[in-house]
Amino acid sequence: MSLEKTVKKLSKPARKVLKLKYCGAVIVAAGSASRMGGIDKVMEPVGGVPMVVKAVSAFQECPAVKEIVVVTRQDLLTEIAHLTMEYDKVKAVVVGGEDRAESVNNGLNALSEKVKLAAVHDGARPLVTWELIDRVVRAANTYGGAVPGVPVKDTVKIATGGLVQQTPERKTLYAIQTPQVFDFDLLRGALQKAKLEELPITDDCGAVEALGFKVKLVEGDERNIKITTPLDLKVAAAYMEEA
Repeated sequence: MSLEKTVKKLSKPARKVLKLKYCGAVIVAAGSASRMGGIDKVMEPVGGVPMVVKAVSAFQECPAVKEIVVVTRQDLLTEIAHLTMEYDKVKAVVVGGEDRAESVNNGLNALSEKVKLAAVHDGARPLVTWELIDRVVRAANTYGGAVPGVPVKDTVKIATGGLVQQTPERKTLYAIQTPQVFDFDLLRGALQKAKLEELPITDDCGAVEALGFKVKLVEGDERNIKITTPLDLKVAAAYMEEA
């Protein structure tokens, strides 16, 4: 089926509860962690286990996810493969590409032919819960694509040249998280098209949106933070202590 036909088919309003499609997850942990002050965040312990393994465990626990592929750096390939051996849903650990989009594509290519829904998650979000994953997968199963988001608390300004140009209405703004879940063919086609057209895509949802597809927004989790700086590690540790 062509990408255009896939978008048209999935854009039709859902009218009934659909049987849950076979879902595979791609966990992307191939970044350089340039803002972590020398800390290799992929392997940094969170809750007593490396960050990426903590994320894998949530997908392992989620009944809606049937298989997992981890994408990482070449130098971590053997170590992460060893650390995830006990998780039977992990089917492969593969090397990432030159950028995130290529890394996601490498992960998608390693999923089995049975996969109809693809969940893409940042390995730097170790506090994701299986309940959140399940919520997003089931929404994507109905709507063709879904992402979790939390309302923005701060007032946001649009500025150029150091001058404020516009203040968007805050109640319309959401901070988008992962996992982001889409029809497999839709996502792969969207990423390929975005690469060919050199679109400035910052997440998988953006690539799908560029096709004109309306993605379902699902309630996210404020604890599902992305570890980007050393301070984020302290915040994650505080959340773990509360749990």
